[in-house]
Amino acid sequence: MASKRAPCISSLLLCFLVASTCALKSVPPTCKRIECPSYDVVDQGNGFEIRRYNSTEWMSTAPIEDISFVEATRTGFLQLFDYIQGKNTNNETIEMTGPVITQVSPSDGPFCASSFVVSFYVPKKNQADPPLADGLHLQKWGPTYAAVRQFSGFVSDDSLGEEAYALYSSLQGSNWASAVDQGRKADPTSAYTVAQYNSPFEFTGRVNEIWMLFSQASSNTI
Repeated sequence: MASKRAPCISSLLLCFLVASTCALKSVPPTCKRIECPSYDVVDQGNGFEIRRYNSTEWMSTAPIEDISFVEATRTGFLQLFDYIQGKNTNNETIEMTGPVITQVSPSDGPFCASSFVVSFYVPKKNQADPPLADGLHLQKWGPTYAAVRQFSGFVSDDSLGEEAYALYSSLQGSNWASAVDQGRKADPTSAYTVAQYNSPFEFTGRVNEIWMLFSQASSNTI
């Protein structure tokens, strides 16, 4: 009896692994509706994907000190929403893009405030001369590598650390582990970045990602 059930269990496990791999390969559906930064997939592993992003520009908040990722991201997003609605130096309405990212610098303890920087991807047509706004600053990224883990649902304070740890653990033993470690040492103010692709009013089909960023120089050591 056990021998007859074993192939079925193996088949289900295989289907699950294939589905998981395909989910990571897929471009977030939101990026078929709104502009997202372009990237190339340079490698894939068990639970992670390595991307090379082209040069990008991000409009970013000042660091927000809070014990809650969710609350800090909400605060930052409201500032950025005002910006794209025309509260900027050009009084210009700017198209929504994806993802909204939050760079996370965790605190040393559970009851201490962490630091969060929330950013909006500047559309290509605005990158030559993006309008500015009080309380916001422009980040210009050169070509950047990212180790990426996708997950679904709403991002919560309880699960965020687990998702970041899962990405970091999945990289161990791969050729990319040392590059990610070098990237974190080069920018100790951001241990990881959370990318959210969906509106708060979308309750199904949500796609989120953990990014651990590193540079071209770090990748050349592989």
